Amino acid sequence: MNNIGNESSHNLFISDLHLCASRPTINKVFIHFLQNTAIKAENLFILGDLFEYWAGDDDLSHETHADIIEAIKKLTDADTQVFFMHGNRDFLIGAQFSKATNIKLLPDPSEINLYGRRILLSHGDKLCTDDTRYQSFRAEVRSSAWQAEFLAHPLSARKAQIEALRLQSEQEKSHKTAEIMDVNSDAVKALLRQHEYPAIFIHGHTHRPNTHQIEVDGYQCQRIVLGDWYEQGSCLRLDANGFSHQEVNI
Repeated sequence: MNNIGNESSHNLFISDLHLCASRPTINKVFIHFLQNTAIKAENLFILGDLFEYWAGDDDLSHETHADIIEAIKKLTDADTQVFFMHGNRDFLIGAQFSKATNIKLLPDPSEINLYGRRILLSHGDKLCTDDTRYQSFRAEVRSSAWQAEFLAHPLSARKAQIEALRLQSEQEKSHKTAEIMDVNSDAVKALLRQHEYPAIFIHGHTHRPNTHQIEVDGYQCQRIVLGDWYEQGSCLRLDANGFSHQEVNI
C-alpha cells in the first residue's frame, strides 16, 4: 500500500468502495487503510457507496459490517474525524450507524472550507440527469414514505428485494450508453451556480477518476472525480499545497 499519509496536516476523500462479504480482500484493504493511512489525517470524507448495499441499521451486527464499523470507530476514537455522505447504494445508513462509528452524516451536496478553499462535495448520482429512469427511481426510494414502508419489512425480505433490484439494475446498465451514466454538464453547471461558484467540486459515483477544468459564467472550477475500489483503491489527498491523487494497492 502506498504511504499516502504523513504527519503534516491533510484531509482524505474516498468513495465507491462497495464493501461486501463477496469481496473480502477489499474489506481488509479498507481496514488496513483506516489503521495505517487515514489515522494520520485530520479528516476522512467518504462520499457514498461505502457498502455495496445497506438494508438498514438493524444489520449492524453482520460479521462483515461489524469489522468495518469497529475499524471506523477506532479511527474516530483516535481523533480522525470521519464524514459520510450517502451514495445510491447505502442511502439507508442512519443514526444507529452514525452512533456506532461516531461519524458525522453530511447532506448531499455539502460545502466545506479547508485551507482557505471553498469546496463542494456530492456523491454525484443526482447529476446523472440523462438517465431519467434512474432519477425517477432515486426520487422514489429517497422519499421518507418509501423508506418507512421498506424498513417495516423483515431484514431478510429487504435484502432479497435489494438483490433483485441489483440484478435488474445490472441488466439495464448493459443497454445504457456511457454518456447516459455519466454526469450531465448542464446539471453540474446548475449546481455550481446554486452554490455560488465554488473553486473545487469533488464527487464520486461514475467510477471515472479524473480532474476536469470547467468554466461557469466566467468562473473557473476544478471538478475532481474520485475513483472506485474495484481493481485498486483510490484516494484523494488535500493539504495546504493542494490536491494529489493516490492509489491504494490491493
